[in-house]
Amino acid sequence: QVQLAESGGGLVQAGGSLRLSCVASGLTFSRYQLGWFRQAPGKEREFVAAITWSGASTYYADSVKGRFTISRDNAKNTVYLQMNSLKSEETAVYYCASRYYSGNYGAVYEYEYPYWGQGTQVTVSS
Repeated sequence: QVQLAESGGGLVQAGGSLRLSCVASGLTFSRYQLGWFRQAPGKEREFVAAITWSGASTYYADSVKGRFTISRDNAKNTVYLQMNSLKSEETAVYYCASRYYSGNYGAVYEYEYPYWGQGTQVTVSS
């Protein structure tokens, strides 16, 4: 049974930074692609970032390019999202997602990920 557990959310001022973590269990982590999505109040869930099984390729939403960095540690079954220069409009619940895929295509749509964590709240105050 694949399980994903996010942590690291919290309250931060605009312009500040946070680092989210997502620990996975019940899977061969190195064979899975990982992604981060977020859902703001009253809005649909949206893609933030993704990383391939090896970590060699990363993909970002245009809105976060240059400020967010996704990375993974296959030895720790963990994927990270470093978020810098946060904006108040990025207040949302952030979700980790995974899919079994060892290629280099970067999945950016919700339906491509069958496994999801419960989310961690990020609140950015202005």
